[in-house]
Amino acid sequence: MTSIAARPRAADLLDRLSTVPGREERLTHIEVRAARPARHADWPSWVHPAVREALTARGIERPWTHQVAAAQMAWSGRHVVLSTATASGKSLGYQLPALSAALGGREEPGRRGRGPTTLYLAPTKALAHDQLESLRALGTEARVTTCDGDSSRDERDWARAHAEYVLTNPDMLHRSILPGHQRWAAFLGGLRYVVIDECHHYRGVFGAHVAHVLRRLRRVCAAYGAAPTFILASATTAEPERTAGRLTGLDVEAVTDDGSPRGEVTLGLWEPPLTPYTGENGAPVRRAATSETADLLADLVAEDVHTLAFVRSRRGVEQVALTAADLLDEVDPVLRDRVAAYRGGYLPEERRALEAALRDGRLVGLAATNALELGIDVSGLDAVLIAGFPGTRAALWQQIGRAGRGAQEALGVLIARDDPLDTYLVHHPEALLGQPVEAQVFDPTNPFVLGPHLCAAAQEIPLTEADLPAFGPNAGEVTEALTEAGLLRRRPRGWFWTDRRRAADLTDIRGAGGSAITLIESDTGRVVGTVDGARAHGTAHTGAVYLHRGETWLVSELDLEARVATMHRADLDYSTSAREVTDIVIAEEREHRDWGPCRLSLGSVEVSQQVTSYLKRRQPSGEVIGEVPLDLPARSLTTSAVWWTVPDDVLARSGIAELDLPGAAHAAEHCSIGMLPLIATCDRWDIGGVSTARHADTGELTVFVHDGQPGGAGFSERGFRAARRWLTATRDAIASCACTEGCPSCIQSPKCGNQNNPLDKAGALALLDVLLAEADADPSEPI
Repeated sequence: MTSIAARPRAADLLDRLSTVPGREERLTHIEVRAARPARHADWPSWVHPAVREALTARGIERPWTHQVAAAQMAWSGRHVVLSTATASGKSLGYQLPALSAALGGREEPGRRGRGPTTLYLAPTKALAHDQLESLRALGTEARVTTCDGDSSRDERDWARAHAEYVLTNPDMLHRSILPGHQRWAAFLGGLRYVVIDECHHYRGVFGAHVAHVLRRLRRVCAAYGAAPTFILASATTAEPERTAGRLTGLDVEAVTDDGSPRGEVTLGLWEPPLTPYTGENGAPVRRAATSETADLLADLVAEDVHTLAFVRSRRGVEQVALTAADLLDEVDPVLRDRVAAYRGGYLPEERRALEAALRDGRLVGLAATNALELGIDVSGLDAVLIAGFPGTRAALWQQIGRAGRGAQEALGVLIARDDPLDTYLVHHPEALLGQPVEAQVFDPTNPFVLGPHLCAAAQEIPLTEADLPAFGPNAGEVTEALTEAGLLRRRPRGWFWTDRRRAADLTDIRGAGGSAITLIESDTGRVVGTVDGARAHGTAHTGAVYLHRGETWLVSELDLEARVATMHRADLDYSTSAREVTDIVIAEEREHRDWGPCRLSLGSVEVSQQVTSYLKRRQPSGEVIGEVPLDLPARSLTTSAVWWTVPDDVLARSGIAELDLPGAAHAAEHCSIGMLPLIATCDRWDIGGVSTARHADTGELTVFVHDGQPGGAGFSERGFRAARRWLTATRDAIASCACTEGCPSCIQSPKCGNQNNPLDKAGALALLDVLLAEADADPSEPI
């Protein structure tokens, strides 16, 4: 590998990349973050000598300040969330108290040779296994093991009887450990710590499910006399203590002052150019982010710059690696073998071989899926390329943090996709580079999520009145509804589960709790996975190109009666996006704000949606090559929405012609959907919208944005809470786009059921201007 001293400076590299003839206008911003020194603290006196000796042997002479701050709080019994940058050693913050408690507490009365226990939860099995390897490498005598779907019966028996530190995931806790808590009584009765790693991944419906799994865990532990301390680790996000509190149902304190060292980081924001191709209604189309990434990867590899390129799909990873290799072959055939793909699905030995080749310099460039931001085992990288904003600033910096570990310099380049949010960010760097604004959004009060967990809790231990407040303000109402439905029965000692099924099987915690569609490989009959019934119409319809765990599949048939979609693996040169038409009725307005004569509202809505066709887009150009009609039934959805209305007299003063109002509202709706992920941890496919020049329920021009899950996922509520920032960013995204009439980077939507017609870019700007002119500052809205 090239020596650190011989490596070119990151800023010089970026300058050379951006000044290649034809690329002069693509770099929109350069941000340089200065290096910072490490800040150390002394080892706490309570750290077990064996733990300290093991860490010292690994080269850790003194811990960093944030590690000690979090560990001290946890040791004293205070719930804590450690929210610092990638590679800041957050694991030490929970390993110190957990391992010290296990080793130091073995001789306490009643322990029978096993010290206080720790339950570690990771969002993926891979991350839990990586943590297991790290713990075992320390060489302490703490008894650590994983317990997940891949564990044998003997391994699970050993974990229950002997383990002091069990690494698992929320799915295993929900489906196995809590329903079988009697077998885990000794472990749960001695539970001192619950570690929730990478907790920023728990958002949307998944986050709401996990919140209730944790409440069930606390309740079962209490039955065995334990009240564990919760330690959460998170990338930097907005309001970490508030999010951690909502997730656990406890008062949680945050540690955010990062004491780890960091080399200088140079970040470039990059916008691909417009192409000769045209999209829907003749709109201009930008060059694909993957094509641009392949070019940059080839340039960096040719200069011996060790680079990791993050791409959203496995197919995209292979495409970027192959294109970069072809470009390098034109320069020197020897260079072709210095770039490769690295993605999920590889065998462990293949993954280790790639990592070893990157470390010893045989490989210089890797294209990898975003999923590997959690666990890729490489260091000493010089640069990271990111093909499209990864959804949150936490994920962005987590990916950039794979380069320049420790005091090394690092280069990061974010390459924008043809999308309103990406376009906005590369032209408004202050929204990307300041303090985190996106909140980790989920709604534990969603009755579609809450109901199955109340049933599971009742089967674990009968529910009492005293239990209900922990599950939220509407738990009593939902419990009564479950009783009326015959799922629970009330007796003097509380509510009991009455069904013969396992209550934990009522819901998939990674879904919406509704009826799922099973995905089946047509050639073998093998079950590949499931998709929420609410999303199947739009993502698993007949003819859909379906992305599952980064692999591309073609759906042969969607059978709604059998709740099955058959599909087969296919390498295609096009993608698909469903078009749907939507109607909406207001069921209840829960809150509102008056913006002068305009009104901003939050409430419940009844949504009727019907997928009518799908578009085929050539990849990677994005060119529309066809539209195929579909015959699918309409479906209804009760969910949450945020909406705003503008009265006629305000519209009259806006200068928008009456005939242009539908197009203005439609364009504002599309862009606001695309921009909501700026402040809420969602994807534009998690939400939907409706706009009309005069809605039957309001009598005025109204624009709705609604959650796409039954009962809501919290996204629209976040939009309501931060509406001024959200809609201002929407207005600015439209204004800053280089097109004249509207394009996919501002007001066109890939899922519009009306063929992106009518759309009025100038009218949308005027409409948002008159709305925001009336928006008073709200002291409760986050800044």
